[in-house]
Amino acid sequence: MSIVKEFREFAVRGNVVDMAVGIIIGAAFGKIVSSFVEDVVMPPLGVLIGGVNFTDLAITLKAATADAPAVMLAYGKFLQTVFDFTIIAFAIFLVVKLINRLRQQEEAKPSVPSAPPEPSAEERLLTEIRDLLRDSGRSPRGE
Repeated sequence: MSIVKEFREFAVRGNVVDMAVGIIIGAAFGKIVSSFVEDVVMPPLGVLIGGVNFTDLAITLKAATADAPAVMLAYGKFLQTVFDFTIIAFAIFLVVKLINRLRQQEEAKPSVPSAPPEPSAEERLLTEIRDLLRDSGRSPRGE
C-alpha cells in the first residue's frame, strides 16, 4: 500500500477529522477565555488588591548590567496562567455538565413503541403445526 493512500485513509477517517475540528475550536475557545481573564477579570481584581497588574509581578534575581538584561522570576505571568487555566477548566466543566444533562433528558424521553419483532422461522412452523392439528379436530395437547 502506498504511503499516499495510507495517509489519505488515515486523514479522512471520521475520528481524525472530528479531532482536528475539536482542536481548532478548542484553540479559539482558549483565546476567548484568555482574553476574558486578562481583559475583564484581572483588571478589577488588580484594582481590588491595590492596582497591581499580575503580569508585572516579578522578583529580580540578578540586576541588569550593561552587558546582560536582568534575570527575573516572573511569578505574575505564572499566576495569570493559573487563573486562565482555572477559568477554562470551569467553563469546560459547565459545557460538559450541560451536554450530559441534555443527553439524560434525551434518554428519559419515552420512545415510540416499535412493532413487535417478526416471529422466527421456528415459531412460524410451530404455529402452522398447531393450526393444522386444531383444524383436523385433534388438540395439540392430546385432549
